[in-house]
Amino acid sequence: MRSAPAARKVPDFPLQEVTMHGQKVAYRLGGSGPVLVLLHGVAGRSETWLPVMQRLAADFTVLAPDLLGHGQTAKPLGDYSLGSYASGVRDLLHVLEIDRGTLVGHSFGGGVAMQFAYQYPEFCERLVLVDAGGLGREVSLLLRLATMPGAELVMPILFPEFLGRAGDAVLGAVGRLGLRNPHVAEIWSSFRSLTDAPSRRSFIRTLRAVIEPGGQFVSALDRLYLTAATPTLIVWGDHDAIIPMAHAYQAHDAVPESRVEIIEGVGHSPQVEAPDRFVAILRDFLATTEPAIFTIDDMRAALRAGAPAWPTDSLASDDAASDREVPRDLLRRMI
Repeated sequence: MRSAPAARKVPDFPLQEVTMHGQKVAYRLGGSGPVLVLLHGVAGRSETWLPVMQRLAADFTVLAPDLLGHGQTAKPLGDYSLGSYASGVRDLLHVLEIDRGTLVGHSFGGGVAMQFAYQYPEFCERLVLVDAGGLGREVSLLLRLATMPGAELVMPILFPEFLGRAGDAVLGAVGRLGLRNPHVAEIWSSFRSLTDAPSRRSFIRTLRAVIEPGGQFVSALDRLYLTAATPTLIVWGDHDAIIPMAHAYQAHDAVPESRVEIIEGVGHSPQVEAPDRFVAILRDFLATTEPAIFTIDDMRAALRAGAPAWPTDSLASDDAASDREVPRDLLRRMI
């Protein structure tokens, strides 16, 4: 008689909850060692980081929150700006008695990480940007359309609740057959979140805080010079259809001492699509850099010195930017 298949291992990082400012905040925390704070993208959740957390927990303390309006964290009416998100991450670190760490932000989470490094540099030992937002005007048409007037009236038709339940059933059946594709699962998870009305409202508020129909209008490029003393890693998938790879080099131009890593054959979510390659890059970066110690005096000196000249049209839409030739001398390696 054929034996039953072994039970699937329960993830090592169950969701935990804390109340801040009267609202529930969900997060995953585990491991031991230097702290890594992992920030997901819009329509994402902490679960997206599980493959990375499982590979790093032996040597690092890994913290992945569900950001405001996402996952199991509260979805109130309120401030969904980058500054508010950064403050929320800081408050969570205070509550968990974490003094400092390396900020790793994916997509919108990359924008939050840059804002955090700007607002609270004393907390930030290193900065890792993964296909990050906030580095140029260009962004996918789908996200731009979601910011248009009336989008909140159309989205319930495009993302009905019954479709979410049906998709869950199909994905579950495919998974039981051993055919689960992490990339497809991640796309479905983002789609699935939009079938929930509170999540959908938070999604639109979050997008409208940084994107308009013409593209991204919030940029960190004019203030990234303040992170010059903070070890910075920029990771991008060369098949990213959401944010063009050219933005990786725009960030490098703003922080010349940063390290750029392009992961071949993956799209917008390298940490999901190629976790082994992503973790290898991250581990090497952590092992070969020293954590920054940034004081108030350092911030004052940097602000007084000012930024290097930056083109005034750096946020202007420029189709050529998306086709920019990869400057090979900027790459530490292509993986």
